[in-house]
Amino acid sequence: MKIVMCASEVVPFAKTGGLADVAGALPLALEAEGQEIIIVMPKYKMIQETKFNLKRLKNDILYSTLGKNIKVYFIEKESFYGRDSLYGDKTGDYPDNLERFSYYCKRALELLKEINFKPDIIHVHDWQACLIPVYLRNLYAQDSFYKNTRTVLTIHNIGYQGLFPKEEFPKLDLAWSVFDIEGLEFYGKINILKGGMVYSDIINTVSPTYSKEIQTQEFGFGLEGVLNKRKNSVFGILNGLDYTIWNPETDKFIASNFSAKNLSGKAKDKEDLQAFCKLPLKKDVPLFGVVSRLAEQKGFDIVAEGIDEICNMDLQLVILGTGDLKYHQIMEEMVKKHPKVISLHLKFDDALAHKIYAGSDLFLMPSKYEPCGLGQLISLRYATIPLVFKTGGLADTVNKDNGFIFDRYSKDALIGTIESSIQAFKNKNKWNKLLNTAINADFSWGESAKKYLDLYMKARNSRTFGCCEKSACCRKK
Repeated sequence: MKIVMCASEVVPFAKTGGLADVAGALPLALEAEGQEIIIVMPKYKMIQETKFNLKRLKNDILYSTLGKNIKVYFIEKESFYGRDSLYGDKTGDYPDNLERFSYYCKRALELLKEINFKPDIIHVHDWQACLIPVYLRNLYAQDSFYKNTRTVLTIHNIGYQGLFPKEEFPKLDLAWSVFDIEGLEFYGKINILKGGMVYSDIINTVSPTYSKEIQTQEFGFGLEGVLNKRKNSVFGILNGLDYTIWNPETDKFIASNFSAKNLSGKAKDKEDLQAFCKLPLKKDVPLFGVVSRLAEQKGFDIVAEGIDEICNMDLQLVILGTGDLKYHQIMEEMVKKHPKVISLHLKFDDALAHKIYAGSDLFLMPSKYEPCGLGQLISLRYATIPLVFKTGGLADTVNKDNGFIFDRYSKDALIGTIESSIQAFKNKNKWNKLLNTAINADFSWGESAKKYLDLYMKARNSRTFGCCEKSACCRKK
């Protein structure tokens, strides 16, 4: 199959979150499955030509190579992408994001024709790429080049939808008929993600449980009705983990490498982490690690509510990340009150993150909702036992055999599960069994890639395009 991956951020070129990890790792796994794949993304200021050996194809198009032979095409427009950040600055989102990403979508479709890459599948990610299926079914509806092209949309977090004022709709170069309740209109505003959901052939999310959750009022962020209407085209595939980066056998950031066959190095990593964080070097006290955004979505409302009680338990806690100021302040007060229990690092630090995953006994991830989650997958790889709330990808990857899970979102349920995990830690036979199950879990991209290929085949075999209820823009194969 000929596949085009369209995403606003891709590792190793540009990243703000998990979207970039997926958009960078999935193409490599698809290439390993024998597929012909290219990537198209914006050329941001941070993507240095010398660092990534970029070559110029056209006045506004550069390219590089990923994997063995995956061409990555960069759309250059200085006025749109020559900025320090991808989506906004300290004052908020860039006010011209609608123009920035509509331009990206239109130019991507033009580029495919210019390089004569006739795709079987265009795989778009999140709202920034969602105008591609919209344009295909409208501006390119009669274009023979795209006659057999199908689209797959992956929603990484339905909370980010690309909402813009109705008055900006003419900037999209679409007929006003597209701005209606069956199209891009959403409570009087433009909703770009909704457009992608309506016009894509297949809708996918990053875990099976999350694909079901977003069809409910609680997690649908107002789009559950659209998803329910298209429920037969909604699927969930769990993200994989790049084991070339997250591997305790080869990790250069940790004090002592270890493996499933020999876990002895993990004790040295715990001691190293305790020393680095200026915590007492206690072997028999469970060390909980947190690598997270300090926000309500990540469970910090119930963590903050119970933090004093948590710090009075027989444990140690290391927190790395930034987020809402109120949680910064609460945790800073706890450090003053419990300096030998909690170590706080309000920053992004990749090296320290590796140390936390390797040196902690347990990984605390009580997210209120989590589309997939990578933290629990990494912690399992490092034989660090995850403690999570039963939601999204956390529910799909953590169970009683490899971790601890609570199913009632409250401070008391969190506290009770932490207490249970401390008791389990003291039972060495039970704990060693947990460690072995965790480190031997396989969440590699290979299996996920096979599922994506099945999804692509579903899209190719679909009788009509995704927006089949909109007869004006649909046609039979």
